[in-house]
Amino acid sequence: MSRETILFVDDEEHLRLAAIQSLELEDMHVTAFSDAEKALARVARDFPGILVTDIRMPGMDGLELMRRALEIDPEFPVILVTGHGDIELAVQSMRDGAYDFLEKPYAPARLVETVRRAQDKRRLTIENRALRSQVGGRDAIEARLTGRSPVMVRLRQTLRTIAETEADVLIVGETGTGKEVAARALHRASPRSDAPFVHINCAALPADLIESELFGHEAGAFAGATRARYGKFEHARRGTVFLDEIESMPLPLQAKLLHAIQNRSITRLGSNDPIALDVRFIAASKRDLVAAAAEGHFRSDLLYRLNVVTLTLPTLAERPEDVPRLFVHLVQEAAARYKRPAPDVPGAILDAVAARPWPGNVRELRNAADRFALGLDLDIGEASTSSSQTLAEQVAAHEKALIAASLLAHGGSLKETYESLGLSRKALYEKMQKYGLSRDAFAE
Repeated sequence: MSRETILFVDDEEHLRLAAIQSLELEDMHVTAFSDAEKALARVARDFPGILVTDIRMPGMDGLELMRRALEIDPEFPVILVTGHGDIELAVQSMRDGAYDFLEKPYAPARLVETVRRAQDKRRLTIENRALRSQVGGRDAIEARLTGRSPVMVRLRQTLRTIAETEADVLIVGETGTGKEVAARALHRASPRSDAPFVHINCAALPADLIESELFGHEAGAFAGATRARYGKFEHARRGTVFLDEIESMPLPLQAKLLHAIQNRSITRLGSNDPIALDVRFIAASKRDLVAAAAEGHFRSDLLYRLNVVTLTLPTLAERPEDVPRLFVHLVQEAAARYKRPAPDVPGAILDAVAARPWPGNVRELRNAADRFALGLDLDIGEASTSSSQTLAEQVAAHEKALIAASLLAHGGSLKETYESLGLSRKALYEKMQKYGLSRDAFAE
């Protein structure tokens, strides 16, 4: 495990320097950042450190940074630093998952004490996860991409195979299937795991600033460029660049991206000097890029450069037997994030969850799990089913999901399962064989 690190974020330099001095005098390792995005690139489920961040900052503020860090790991300790008028906001943030908060001006001893407690909590969380992984035989990839359906088993096998390589990867999947989760799992399982993971949402970058954001610029490169600035590609050195929604990138910039990937070098705006890149590229798209290339909306040469390996993420409709177990897992994560005891999930709820189509995939299922963990109505009534499936296929998927939900609710007990479903033992065996369901996968 890498050394425990405190990620300290504040846009005011004198406060960063003071915090570094206070913590390093106590033999603590600190990495300070002037903006939130750089710190977020270091956050991972198995990162052994903690985060201390100011709330009021330009760009991404401390509350957004906390929210996104807790999406990566609901048990990640985040300490918020507040101004005098932010106490009510900080108290609300504690309910939303913050570990603690410090009010400015704080005494150095108070900072050290709070950080030390957060570090102890993080250390215990990491150790407990390691023990659970050893007992359950789950690795870092399985912990992120849960599911025992054949399609998920094959996906994890492929991820493990390519994680150790330097191959660039294209991840394709519908909205909500977990493309970013897969990219982060790939990064954490790779030799680059200790270096930054830089997430770039190509659809969210301002059109007039996108080139500067990615490649950086020199002082005077354009109006307002008063000093040189690293681009996101440089920030990812020795790490991974994740190009999310790559289909949204403008065609003129696709040519420059192709050059960067082919030559592993970039040139900042306003400069003629190439800068070598030591990064791995992972791209993600919810659109069929082959079709987009045929229509002239995406460069075919960039597609061929990106898809050295292509991973296709399944929808929940393609792995209905995973839905009940995944829902329980997401409820437990939500309870930890909201600092509540994890509620038991009754069999009737699992049946309802299994019976409902989830067009929004894991993202929609996670929202339902959050509501259940908070004690709110699930609102999981009927929803429209996919017209791409025949009636027979929809009925089969529904039946498979209901059997899986009942097996999970009864801890793999066949007797309790066939009795609850009103089936004979023989009928249950035949259906389990038909759908490839194993009782061992649902045992306590």
